[in-house]
Amino acid sequence: MNTGSNGTEVAMAIDGDRPGEGERVTVDKDEQETEKPLGSRAPAYIKARKTLHLSWQVGVFVVGLAVVSAGVAMLVLPGPGWVVIFGGMAIWATEFVWAQLVLRWTKRKVSEAAQRALDPRVRRRNIILTTIGVVICAVLAGIYLWKFGITLPWKIES
Repeated sequence: MNTGSNGTEVAMAIDGDRPGEGERVTVDKDEQETEKPLGSRAPAYIKARKTLHLSWQVGVFVVGLAVVSAGVAMLVLPGPGWVVIFGGMAIWATEFVWAQLVLRWTKRKVSEAAQRALDPRVRRRNIILTTIGVVICAVLAGIYLWKFGITLPWKIES
């Protein structure tokens, strides 16, 4: 939809005015969030040939599927499962628009969560909850040791 704007102006509502009835403010290009265009990142000579481009997409899909599958396996096995899954999504995002959109959404949510985590009230709450959890675990461990004591495996009486 063409709004007649060249992308450097932002409409601002003043004192409850409807959007678009406020004044216009110029915004630098550096301040705007720039995202890469959606679509294939295959080299031009591959895009020019339909069968070569299709085989390129199949190859990217198979490699991405292998990496994502390994990441899913690492969720229950030792290893950095989520990191590998997002790596596979990044491989898919080099070729497929749906993966690019999922990756952009994920990056946006992660940055929002990081900003929320830096909020002083949230940090204070998390520190308090962690302290309470550590105290509860220490009390439970103390009760267990008081009741049963420490029995080392090599001193077990048969």
